[in-house]
Amino acid sequence: MFVSLEGPDGVGKTTQAALLAERLRATGLEVVQCREPGGTGLGERVRAVLLDPEATMGDRAEALLFAAARAELTEAVIAPALARGAWVVCDRFIDSSLVYQGLARGLGLESIRAVSLFATGGVLPARTLVLHGVDRRDDEPDRMEAAGADFHARVAEGFLELAALEPDRVRLIDARGSVDEVAARIEQALEDLRP
Repeated sequence: MFVSLEGPDGVGKTTQAALLAERLRATGLEVVQCREPGGTGLGERVRAVLLDPEATMGDRAEALLFAAARAELTEAVIAPALARGAWVVCDRFIDSSLVYQGLARGLGLESIRAVSLFATGGVLPARTLVLHGVDRRDDEPDRMEAAGADFHARVAEGFLELAALEPDRVRLIDARGSVDEVAARIEQALEDLRP
């Protein structure tokens, strides 16, 4: 089973992905936890370029770099884990590109979806959990976090739009409250997928 956690920067995805992986492992499941971009040697190098506050790049180059990192992560980590029956919990995946590059950067949902599905060989999360409702961005932003308030407002709105477009796969999770309260909401959103 493949689950991704999504949402605007600073909403708590990384914390909740780690907690979810830990809870699933405690039930005896094999769980592979990964992040995107990253998770492989190549992916981490691409991540460093994408997040470098000193780097400049066009929107299409940005989208293609994300897709390249995603292709490597899918082929090297995600697809083999799914093939052996493991659960995969990924901090961001295809839906981030749909929102950040497709909607917020204005490159279009369908073009980004096509590039992303090519990169993953059609692999999609069975469930995408979009955390929303808070903004805890870092005081020392990376390149993506430093894109400005208007951009981040489009990102937040884009995730809500994506959830409305794909309600069976993409579920909204209120990220307000304690870490444990948010984790309980995540658990509830996955109940129908649990063995």
